[in-house]
Amino acid sequence: MLKIDCKDKHFSEIGKTIRESKDKEIVIDNCLGHRYIASGVGGKDIVINGTPGNALGSYLDGCKIVVNGSAQDAVGDTMNDGIIIIHGNSGDATGYAMRGGKIFIKGDAGYRAGIHMKAYKDKFPVLVIGGKAGSFLGEYQAGGIILVLGVNTDSKTNVGYFTGNGMHGGKIILRSDELPDLPPQIISRKANAEDLQEIEKYVQEYCSYFGGEPKDIMEKSFYVLTADSANPYKQLYTSL
Repeated sequence: MLKIDCKDKHFSEIGKTIRESKDKEIVIDNCLGHRYIASGVGGKDIVINGTPGNALGSYLDGCKIVVNGSAQDAVGDTMNDGIIIIHGNSGDATGYAMRGGKIFIKGDAGYRAGIHMKAYKDKFPVLVIGGKAGSFLGEYQAGGIILVLGVNTDSKTNVGYFTGNGMHGGKIILRSDELPDLPPQIISRKANAEDLQEIEKYVQEYCSYFGGEPKDIMEKSFYVLTADSANPYKQLYTSL
């Protein structure tokens, strides 16, 4: 097992050490704002003690990353595969353009979580937010699932403004007593039995990382949000 102490190290040095290491297991200590950790890396199990900086796990290709703390912006930017588990909160643009793999956040996510998420062939991205999410959740989402659980929050909707703005694929699922104001292209409905079966497996996985009882989370109402049209931007195109 490789141990890296981030104190007095530049993020580029840390990144190079991770990429060149033959160790599968890596522990990173004293992390404080170091950027691009595990960018483009696959096949490693990485534990981070502290607060990683922007673009943690960007272009990730199969690692398991556990953060014992919170993370800054753009976690999992364009990640392709793997899993990121954050035992705290996450900043803006979490899961930006992610196209595969899973991100689990114990607490809250900032603005524009899941923006431009997409699914392709066998790639299916999943973003699970345990607390609440900021405005523009799932903006321009094209695939995958975003699940907001609203655990230990006092918010009525667990999301900010403009949820699903520009969305044209995938699903946003909210555990909530009521729906927020939604853009006109969004269809909302109560989760059915098939939806709940799908949700429960992610709730069970969430609880396996962070604790809690899945049945307690599943007792509350869930709403499923999808795009109203396969092509919501049709009015922007010109026929020749």
